[in-house]
This record gives sequence, C-alpha cells and structure tokens, in this order.
Amino acid sequence: MAFSGIPMTAVLMRTGYRLDNAALGLVLGLMGLGIAISELPWGMLTDRWGDRPVLLTGLGSTALALVAMALWAAPSAQHIPDLAWLGAGLLLVGLLGGSVNGASGRAVMTWFDSSERGFAMSIRQTAVPLGGGVGALVLPYVALHFGFAVLYGLLAALCALSAVMGWAWVHEPPVVQRSDARVAESAPASHINPLRNRRVWRIVLGIGILCAPQFAVLSFGTVFLNDFGHAGLATITATMVFTQVGAMVVRVWSGRWTDRRRNRPAYLRACSALSALLFAGLAALVMVAGTHAADPLAMRIALVGLLGVSGVCVSAWHGVAYTELATLAGAARAGTALGMANTSVFLVCFVTPLAIPHLLTLQGWPVVWLAASGCALVAMPLLVPPAAATAVKNTAVKTEWRRST
Repeated sequence: MAFSGIPMTAVLMRTGYRLDNAALGLVLGLMGLGIAISELPWGMLTDRWGDRPVLLTGLGSTALALVAMALWAAPSAQHIPDLAWLGAGLLLVGLLGGSVNGASGRAVMTWFDSSERGFAMSIRQTAVPLGGGVGALVLPYVALHFGFAVLYGLLAALCALSAVMGWAWVHEPPVVQRSDARVAESAPASHINPLRNRRVWRIVLGIGILCAPQFAVLSFGTVFLNDFGHAGLATITATMVFTQVGAMVVRVWSGRWTDRRRNRPAYLRACSALSALLFAGLAALVMVAGTHAADPLAMRIALVGLLGVSGVCVSAWHGVAYTELATLAGAARAGTALGMANTSVFLVCFVTPLAIPHLLTLQGWPVVWLAASGCALVAMPLLVPPAAATAVKNTAVKTEWRRST
C-alpha cells in the first residue's frame, strides 16, 4: 500500500510539496531506487536466515521510517519540507520495505509443489495491486482532508500490523518426505547459483523491462488523466482502483490457469504482445484527441477505459513470471533469484518516473505510451526465447494428439 498507494496521490503531492513534474518524478522514483538497491541483499539474507526474521526486521523498520516521515517530511500550511527530506524518506522506505518481496516469494517455493506454485505465487502477487487499489481508494482522500502526516502515520500502522501477522503466521514448513518426481524436478536447479545462470538473467531483464509500462500507469496515470483528460478526482480514483483490482483478479486466475495447462511461457508471450498493442492503441487515441485536452465526453471515456485496460493487462503476468523464475532457480535459491528480479523491477521503477517528464517535454503523451508499447515488445523475447516458444507449441500439439487418440 505504501509503494503502490503513495503514487496515487501524485497530483496532491505535486500541489502540497510545490513540485514540478521533474521533481515529482524524482521523488516517486526514489522509493523504487531504494527497493532496487536492497532487493538482492534482502533476498540473499532470506536464503540464509529464512523468511520470518527478514520480514520482521524489514516491516518493523519500515514502520519506523514512515513515522519519521510523518514527523519531519509532511507539508503543512506553515511549512513545506525541503525536497531532500521527502526524497530521503521515500528512499529509506524503499530500502527497508524491499524486504517483503524475496522473503514472501521464498515462502511460496518452500510450502508448495510445482502443481500449486503458480496459483500460490499469483495470490502472493496480488498484494501489490490490492495495496495499490486500497491506496488509490483511501490515500488521496486522507491526503486531501487530513494531510500527508496522517497518511504516513496510517501506512506506518499498517506496516506494524503486517509485522505482527508475519510473526504469527510465517514459519518454515515442516520437514516432509518429498516424492521422487518433486526431488527430480528441484535437484537440477537447486545447486546452480542464479547469479551465474544466463537463463535466469534473461527472465530477470524481461521482467524489469515489462514493468516499465506498468510503472508508467502507476506513477503518471493520475497526472495523465488530470492534465490531458481533465478527469476529476473521483474518476481518477475509480480508474486506478479498477486497474489494481483488475490486475489482482487476473493474476489469481492466470496462476491457476497456467498451473493446470502448464503453459507459462505461452501466457507470458501473450501478455507481452497484448500489452504492446494496447499501449500503441492508447498512443494513437491520444494523437487523435489532438495536442490539447480531450474535451468531448466520448473521447475522455475512451481514454479512461483504455488506460485502465492497458494497466490491467500489463500487470497480469507477475505471478506466472516469478513462478517460472523461482522454479528455474530452485527453492533453495529462490530468495536470491527473486531478489535479482526485484532489483531489475525497481531500477525500472526508479528510471520510469524520471524519464516520463522528459518524454513529455519532447513529444507529449503519445511518445510516452509508444515507449511503453516498445518496452513490452522488447521484453517478449527475453521472457520467452523463440526456442522456448517453439517448444511450448510442440508440447501443446503433442498433448492434443494424445488426447485425441
């Protein structure tokens, strides 16, 4: 809710802290930079210590960082904090909050077998859109009526509550005798260091690049709807909530569906291709609307709808991709592999809000959404190499032939 929800207040943050678009992009990106820097160390510590100590340490310290922001980095009628205080606070929240990503992913790998991991990982991945959806619904209202100090205090309380739930519920799985098939599946991958595995690095890069369009929607979607679409706060909030809830639902469905059909590469390829088409369509719609704000009601409805659908599609693949990556690395090294992926993801999270204001200055919103479309196209062969895509098709043909005979 902190990571995905704070950007939902971007328009209010721009006003409350008196920022221009470039400064807004910088401070929003710093939280992602903090997560990127800390992800791999947190992941390696998770493989060494286990999930529980990492989650308790990370969530507790994140709560303290948010309390500090409430005290010293919140604007008021009498005082506007220096940009450095805001940036340092969000950077610290990212550094400490990154602990939850690799730790919770490793727990999925140790508690569930291969027939359940996609579904379980996708449920785990709903945490981000769920937090973003609740954040989009609640945080702009809190910031508008009660101020950013209350907002940061609320997030601190929720992080503390999460730490309590982690203490109560997160434990190492009991030692059980695994089946021969499961041992055979995990043994080849478990001894390979993910840092030296070229296939792991390909997926890591693909995951990071495909997150760029998602972060474009999350960080500047509200600004786009406000500045270009002239949408009100209620419409902006509804669009962001739809995007997050839709992503949450599709992530759960996709995990279950790909577990049953064993078609994760094909699903990832389809998500990349469809995302590229949708963002290209959004760029075309913006160009049709003209260089000024889209005044006709039908055009505004189309912009809102297409942005929401694009955001859902480009957020729907996370659980499947992370399962594919963790399975390739092996359960014993899942924390490291997921740390690598999240480092890539949040480096992109840092760069994307920084790049968007410059793209806006150059050519406006059409080039922003065309760049998002291009990122989806570049990510496709990294997530699913052509050889893997061919293998998936051949496997599907053989399966259908066996069913028919």
